Amino acid sequence: MKEFFTQFFTWWNGQTLGTRFYTWRKGVFVGSDEFGNKYYRYTQAQAIDSNVGAERRWVVYNGEADASKVPPGWRAWMCHNGDVPPSEEAYQPHPWEKPFVPNMTGTTQAYRPQGSHLSTGQRPAATGDYVPWTPGE
Repeated sequence: MKEFFTQFFTWWNGQTLGTRFYTWRKGVFVGSDEFGNKYYRYTQAQAIDSNVGAERRWVVYNGEADASKVPPGWRAWMCHNGDVPPSEEAYQPHPWEKPFVPNMTGTTQAYRPQGSHLSTGQRPAATGDYVPWTPGE
């Protein structure tokens, strides 16, 4: 019962009832990633957008909806940058691709650059290269 109400009243936890129904009626399962996200497609006769084509693609997140949890290979497929999903090919991540790190904004682990009022330590002194704008000049 809790799952029903969660799907009915929230959009950020997995999928809503509308998405579940649409996926059940028209979705074709394509694959899943290492986070447990599931990817679907629906090919229709009429194009959604002539720039994109006739195929609609979507993801059902495992848990909280966080777009940064979509790996690069699946992101390319979702954005129609490739026609073959990573589940149908031997996708190898590039060495420069970093593993998933959740967005830490609003937490104690949030990134705070040097000089930020919220960072620890001493704020660096002004260098003198700043010239304030004055109206009329």
